[in-house]
Amino acid sequence: MEKFTTLKGIAAPLRMINIDTDIIIPKQFLKTIKRTGLGVNAFNDIRYNEDGSEKEDFVLNQDAYRGAPILITGENFGCGSSREHAPWAILDMGIKCIISESFADIFYNNSFKNGILPIKLPKEQVEELMKSAEEEPEAPFEVDLEKQTITRGNKISFEFDIDPFRKHCLLNGLDDIGLTEEKKAHIASFEEQDKEKRSWLYQG
Repeated sequence: MEKFTTLKGIAAPLRMINIDTDIIIPKQFLKTIKRTGLGVNAFNDIRYNEDGSEKEDFVLNQDAYRGAPILITGENFGCGSSREHAPWAILDMGIKCIISESFADIFYNNSFKNGILPIKLPKEQVEELMKSAEEEPEAPFEVDLEKQTITRGNKISFEFDIDPFRKHCLLNGLDDIGLTEEKKAHIASFEEQDKEKRSWLYQG
């Protein structure tokens, strides 16, 4: 998993609430267990017409916001089923930070495990960021995880809360496997001691 320290880039304002995981990645694209290749199908039903052409009114199809690494959106983002393909698709699309008033718990947890920073802010702050992104799409935002701040030039600066353990994992690029590997020395030491105590378990 890549380390998340600071992120600077444009932010796409997606004015929708209750975006569920079926909107993020529809069920017909869940046939793979790979974490890559899902970005092209992210937000499929609101992103494409039936003939496969792009919907002009979808914010991430617009030139000003295409390729944005930051998404600002409405409350209850990621609700619905617990599919981990949802953060996979978003990350594969290039989005590394999502700002919202609230998230569904499972999606919120899955985001951290896949290197995405979901930021919860009060409704009025989300609205201010949303308006700023709409009015000046070309001006970049900067998300600093160490300082726990979101800034945009000299006009906007907000602090956000994050669990210290999740912050540590993102800053160091640690997913569940990485966390386990941090304990390799302890695991090896335990196994050696255990072999002496219960050698019969290691025979055969």
